[in-house]
Amino acid sequence: MEIVKSILDIPVQDPQAEFSSADLTWKKFGTSEHQDDVALIPYTRVNDFIIGECCNVECPTRFHIERGRKRSKGSVKEYKNDDYLYWCSFGPENYGEGGGILPSRKYRLNTRFKHPIRAARPQCMRGCTCHFVVKRLYTRPSLVLIIYNVKSHINKSGFVCHGPLGKDTIGPGIPKENVLGKNIECIQQYCGSDATFDTLASEYVRKLGMIIKRSTHELDRDDQASIRMWVERSKKSIFFYQDTSKMDPFILGIQTEWQLQQMVRFGRHNLVAADSTFGIKKLKYPLCTLLVFDSRHHALPVAWIITPSVVKSDMSKWKKALNTFCCPILFSLWLLRSSWLRNVVKKCSNIEVQWEIFKRLGKIVYGTWSSVNTSVALEECIQDFVDQTAFVDYFRSSWMAKIEMWLLTLKSFPLASQAASGAIEAYHVKLKTKLFDDSHLGALLRVDWLVHKLTTELYSTYWLNRYADESNSFQNVKEEYIASTSWHRALQIPDSAVTLDDKYNLFAKVASLKGSSITHIVWNPGSDFAFFDSAWSMQGNFCKHVIKVNMMCDNDKACEPSMSSRSFGEIPMDLWKKPMDDSILLDESVAWSHQMLDQIKQLVELNSSNDIGIVVNNMPLKWISKKGRKFVGIPASFPALPSTSKSNLQKKNRKWKRLSRLR
Repeated sequence: MEIVKSILDIPVQDPQAEFSSADLTWKKFGTSEHQDDVALIPYTRVNDFIIGECCNVECPTRFHIERGRKRSKGSVKEYKNDDYLYWCSFGPENYGEGGGILPSRKYRLNTRFKHPIRAARPQCMRGCTCHFVVKRLYTRPSLVLIIYNVKSHINKSGFVCHGPLGKDTIGPGIPKENVLGKNIECIQQYCGSDATFDTLASEYVRKLGMIIKRSTHELDRDDQASIRMWVERSKKSIFFYQDTSKMDPFILGIQTEWQLQQMVRFGRHNLVAADSTFGIKKLKYPLCTLLVFDSRHHALPVAWIITPSVVKSDMSKWKKALNTFCCPILFSLWLLRSSWLRNVVKKCSNIEVQWEIFKRLGKIVYGTWSSVNTSVALEECIQDFVDQTAFVDYFRSSWMAKIEMWLLTLKSFPLASQAASGAIEAYHVKLKTKLFDDSHLGALLRVDWLVHKLTTELYSTYWLNRYADESNSFQNVKEEYIASTSWHRALQIPDSAVTLDDKYNLFAKVASLKGSSITHIVWNPGSDFAFFDSAWSMQGNFCKHVIKVNMMCDNDKACEPSMSSRSFGEIPMDLWKKPMDDSILLDESVAWSHQMLDQIKQLVELNSSNDIGIVVNNMPLKWISKKGRKFVGIPASFPALPSTSKSNLQKKNRKWKRLSRLR
């Protein structure tokens, strides 16, 4: 908004009847360093403005003169305006819970009388900061300048502090139907039965419900100001914050204390995955979620980053602040696979064509680890299905320019298995469900609403899931949590229910658990691009039948290995190809390969053993000198052990310390 530097440039406004700040057009008045929201009205309309402000539907109140200054004619030697500070009567003192009283001000000055009067009902004051100044211009006494300092009826913490939206007023939730029925009953009592009145009453109750629901996250009508207020009072849950400026984009990194504990517990010396909402275009800014895998291999959100920027320099800012412990980052194909499958189903009507296109795209991706020319393979695929114009147009516009980047990333990062991809997908589905619950509020383009959703509903859901699982309580919650991923649902299907095609390996049959007469067909079994025509799978999701078939195919040499297995197999091959014979690089590669092999063996032994003591006894010993004494410790290269083994390790070290002292 343009800054006005002279009062003469501010237009005079004179609305009809009583009016409020919402009926005026406010101008920014001042300098580039400091501006105020101002409006110019006739002096005779001041009372109409004050009455209109008192009749605020969301926060009804009345205003008192907190401070005033009126000069008689000839009392000053220079031009000075008369001004009065009007303050909401629910402030500025706060006599509520946790509020602060001003003991030195037992009286409030009322400039309309010659002596001070006691403040009315001080116990009702809740620290409201809403106030404005009325200045009667000395050179233009028929006009007054209204300077609105704080328009919202909030306290210093940023919460609505009185009225129907105040936290002390809202109380327990009341069904909307009850409110509507009571409202219509009162209308019919005075106005009789009328369909028009009933419709207006229904619309009024609906809008009131939306206002109350929005009040939980809208600390200010301006989204940016609302976020600043939330950041100011939630510093413990923020690991990085950068406000929008001409040079820097908006970045907000959220991590609660509990999330930090889970990150340290499950993320250190383990895996970290990332999920993004770049495909959800309804949000104002994309949301990136860092995930770790808990004891049941479910994806657990440990940090949220809200930012429109994907530039490396901006990403490094919040990465450094978060400190991800140098964990390996998994790359999951499920988002690419999901997007392709949804659009194949949406834009191709024939199911056989859908299967053929999806299988062809899978072969192109698998060709990343062979000598297949990706550009040529894509052009051949497009030519073979040129009659499917809707899909071809979509693929050319959305993927042709960036498919090379995606395939290069496949070879640069460790690929997530179907179990990890299923866990990431389960989190993404739950996130979308939570976000679209409030789509009717029109709040998807507000960041404060997104922050509220993450830090209340989504956060509490995962906290309760972990608590129910670890404490063996809330059995319904625990059972739903365990079965929340397609991988765990696939484990419930017995091996006997799967029949593979022995001749050509074109399909597999899965007997339904609901009835032996029902059989599901999975095409292209064993591949990450297997196809199944259930409603859940056709939406681009991982299906338990596809995952179960692929589990069975992992043990069948005739089936094609999964891409995560292919990616794992390429790592030692790359180490073997690079060094020249009899070179230092060859020695380094051999040394690193042996160290990596030892760590893998130790991890496998650790995960498969039921007795941690056996694992500790078989560990190689490392002698360390400390203050002239020698004792035996665990080698630094050994992977981190679960927290349950800490006491055993301490006992083991204490035993060797005693032996070293005896020697």
